[in-house]
Amino acid sequence: MRVRESRATGVPAEMRILVVGDWHSELHERAVFDALVELGHEVESFAWHRYFEAQSRLGSLFARVQNRFVIGPALARLNRDVIALTRRFEPEIVFVYRGTHLFPATVASLRQPPRAGARPAIVLGYNNDDPFAPAQPASLWRHFIAGVPIYDAVLAYREHNLAEFQAAGARRVRMLRSWYMPQRNHPVQLDAADRKTYGCDVVFIGHHEPDQRTALLEAVARASVDLKLFGHGPDWNPVLARSPALRHLSPVHVVWGNDYNKALCGAKIALCFLSKLNRDTYTRRCFEIPASGTMLLSEYSDDLASMYAPGVEADYFQDAASLVAQLRRYLADDALRQSVAAAGAHRVREDGHDVVSRMRDLLDWVEGWRGESRQ
Repeated sequence: MRVRESRATGVPAEMRILVVGDWHSELHERAVFDALVELGHEVESFAWHRYFEAQSRLGSLFARVQNRFVIGPALARLNRDVIALTRRFEPEIVFVYRGTHLFPATVASLRQPPRAGARPAIVLGYNNDDPFAPAQPASLWRHFIAGVPIYDAVLAYREHNLAEFQAAGARRVRMLRSWYMPQRNHPVQLDAADRKTYGCDVVFIGHHEPDQRTALLEAVARASVDLKLFGHGPDWNPVLARSPALRHLSPVHVVWGNDYNKALCGAKIALCFLSKLNRDTYTRRCFEIPASGTMLLSEYSDDLASMYAPGVEADYFQDAASLVAQLRRYLADDALRQSVAAAGAHRVREDGHDVVSRMRDLLDWVEGWRGESRQ
């Protein structure tokens, strides 16, 4: 699938930028794409998830195997096609989102001038997952890690990946934190039906992981707090079935788009847990929750505490006892809770954690070195 758009203002786009990735979710590649369009650039996309769709049962199984283990004819075809698109579109920048499916040789081809006299593209690689985490499957990340030295720059989601990318041979590294999208994450007033669905004291929206989050949610439920849970049902529901304290929350279902925003806005406090699989010190919800106007109560990290002042713009817990104590404190004091929520919303806006600000800062950084001679 390819989509080409530019901002309809009559002003020529500043740069041609190609966004490459799976494109299965609107929260990732699409967010980057739309932000770049808003900034006035001519943007085209290459989406590879369609290369792994098939109608027949056998074909679907074969496609899933190729996608999971990043092998096979579909993978070869998508690599040929993205090179061909680059030759036609002649982008100045190629932004590769989670480039698990690009061969190192493909990344090298993207960096080559498309014709004699043309300027080569700057190729950026970004991942919201942690390719070096011990629990990550090496088979999934082998092409990306092998290609790290070829990208013009590799963008890290988390601080500890900077040194790991450098050790893997990256030419340049930079942090690119995740973001919130103002059109999706903002305060809304819920009607009676939505309040029945989403209204609660505390909400957690997110995936299940075999860490401490189940035990922490059980502590919340045992404290007689009005708790709601949204996420991937096939992962959560078997866990809830084994938990007397949480069984009443089943069945769990995913909330997207406006429903996700309503679920945040319907709660007095929204919880955030940090993925151990990805060794996270923050996560996307740490921006989305304050942007929605709801108070953020997160698992503690030094990183997060440097972004939101504890007890002023958000607050934190380190174990079940401190989580329950914080909930009791803030649920008993509406004025305090609302003050923290309002300060958090101000901070997330003032510090430019929205996706457009992220892309503007990134392009300013690229502009600072794109004129250098390239090795």
